[in-house]
Amino acid sequence: MGDIISMNKVKSLEPASAEKPLLALRDVTLAYADAGRRVVAAQDISLDVVEGDRIVLLGPSGCGKSTLLKAIGGFIAPESGTIDLAGAPVTKPSPDGMMVFQEFDQLLPWKTVLGNVMFPMVASRRFDRATARERAMETIGRVGLEKFSGAYPHTLSGGMKQRVAIARALALEPKMLLMDEPFGALDALTRRRMQHELLALWEELRFTLVFVTHGIDEAIIVGSRVFVMSSHPGSILSEFDVREFGDHSRADPAFARLEGEIEDMLLERKQRGPEYVI
Repeated sequence: MGDIISMNKVKSLEPASAEKPLLALRDVTLAYADAGRRVVAAQDISLDVVEGDRIVLLGPSGCGKSTLLKAIGGFIAPESGTIDLAGAPVTKPSPDGMMVFQEFDQLLPWKTVLGNVMFPMVASRRFDRATARERAMETIGRVGLEKFSGAYPHTLSGGMKQRVAIARALALEPKMLLMDEPFGALDALTRRRMQHELLALWEELRFTLVFVTHGIDEAIIVGSRVFVMSSHPGSILSEFDVREFGDHSRADPAFARLEGEIEDMLLERKQRGPEYVI
């Protein structure tokens, strides 16, 4: 079984690596107003992500994990605490933190696969058009869609659209790839294939990944470290080192034991009911 690190207060832990973190969250609280009430989505989140790490935020629906991912991407500001990427505060969306969402309709329908992958490279002015085209074709090939570079999104399957979205994000060479339940709407077989392809891409490119899911098995397979979050308001319950597991581990008894332990942890927390701050 993977090593388990108990977390009463995440900030009291030693860093998972002596390496300087690429992403650092310190005491991050996220809140919003709802019918005149202040509702806390995530509370006192502290964690470090080193370059090349695969971090998974795992928790029940409504625990604030997607909201936390959006804050990491610069789409929303923390109520308190800090989020730093490569030593600089995250204050707005940036090509350094590219997001891939669950929705299949995140592609521009009037552009081909090639056009979709090229678009952010040209729009961000990181690359000239010729270089953007070359890089786009290379990245499209890496996700196995070189034969579909001229196809439009409406002709692609859901899994193919997700691969285009991943290629579009990776082509920019972001410091970090942020994925919000990207395979959640896929059927079981396609989801397994996409998990395998994502890990194969990581083996080749070694990008830094922050991945959100509510699937325990997916978290253990995709991640190198899994942060288990409590129900609303989200806080970190525990960190699991799952580097020994992977796509090959589904039939491993140790995999099943860890999956059961995390499930028990989440169910016990869920029985306590939601918490709100007014």
